[in-house]
Amino acid sequence: MLGIPNYMLQGMSEDPGVAASWVDANVTSYRYTGGVNIKYVAVGNEPFLRTYNGSFQQFILPALKNIQEALNHAKLGSQVKATVPFNADIYNSPDSNPVPSAGDFRPEIRDLTIEIIEYLHSNDAPFSVNIYPFLSLYGNDHFPMDYAFFDGANKSIKDDDNVYTNVFDANFDTLVWSLKKAGLSDMKIIVGEVGWPTDGDKDANVENAKRFNQGLLRHALRGNGTPARKGVIDVYLFSLMDENAKSIGPGYFERHWGIFQFDGKPKYDLDFPGKHKHLRASEGVKYMLKRWCVLNPDADDLKDLPKSIDYACSLSDCTALGYGSSCNHLSAQGNASYAFNMYYQFKNQGFRDCDFSGLAMVTYEDPSDDKCRFPVMISHGSSMMQQRKLMNIFLAILEGCVVFLLLVS
Repeated sequence: MLGIPNYMLQGMSEDPGVAASWVDANVTSYRYTGGVNIKYVAVGNEPFLRTYNGSFQQFILPALKNIQEALNHAKLGSQVKATVPFNADIYNSPDSNPVPSAGDFRPEIRDLTIEIIEYLHSNDAPFSVNIYPFLSLYGNDHFPMDYAFFDGANKSIKDDDNVYTNVFDANFDTLVWSLKKAGLSDMKIIVGEVGWPTDGDKDANVENAKRFNQGLLRHALRGNGTPARKGVIDVYLFSLMDENAKSIGPGYFERHWGIFQFDGKPKYDLDFPGKHKHLRASEGVKYMLKRWCVLNPDADDLKDLPKSIDYACSLSDCTALGYGSSCNHLSAQGNASYAFNMYYQFKNQGFRDCDFSGLAMVTYEDPSDDKCRFPVMISHGSSMMQQRKLMNIFLAILEGCVVFLLLVS
């Protein structure tokens, strides 16, 4: 699945030529024998989020049509389908009757949503939805913990003859019922994003991520579907690796959805039931020198320390220091060292990047502890050969989890 970011939607919607050029550059160029198996083009991402205040509503349907027409013109329309990844907040059940069968699309976007779905249906394209049980837990301290996972037994919801023991199935079937009420009960559904973060919140950790994703794998590969929609569910797991520059507006966890660490090592093991496969670590990774930037214990003038920490974090990633995160237990001195080191590593261990007016110093003793890792970054060379090695690392990672990312029916 390829993605078109939301900021490009207006141009795509207003000019079919822009859409055609994008398809030619990003789809046609890679669809050849032995090339990339592109199945879907995601037009925008969650364009109806409430936080967007309707910014993309007028562009999404015209952009979708122009992309699909461009695919058709390239004679790829029967093989590659344009779809729109929606957030699960476009449908809900009323508080007075919080069961899947009471679900429907949000009133203020219902007509437009159905118009989009009808167009998708006419092109045999799927409805794509992003479902995040973690967010149900994150946004509600009273949400039952077990209900967010697939192995919980302490919470269930009864909806006529259907019993729901996890929020993923309940959410998915709320969509199923919403589609039924729109007269589109046979609409194909794919889960475009689902996963669990490993850091950035008290419930975002390796243990919970493994529990959720392993349960998801078993659930998906079992092929039983949900109470209201039997059969295999197509699932795209989010995500391959962390995104250390992603917006943290929704929360610090946004940078920590990856199954793999930045160096291609799995954060945790996953078993593929019946497949005899496990996640594979990338090989031949070259690191920078094993040295770290930490707070200088001899520094006595600390008046500029808060400002220096803020500066270091603004140009790196200090989300692991947040509430409930993996490094939240560090002392004030530890926080400063973590911030300085992240900046130092982001700057490729530059000679002048571990000073902070005398507040920092380089050490060859790893300051990490059992919970908090002070990373050493991957070595980046300037030659084509070194760049090729990095690409090989990435491909090795892909080879290790392509089955995991694409659970196709």
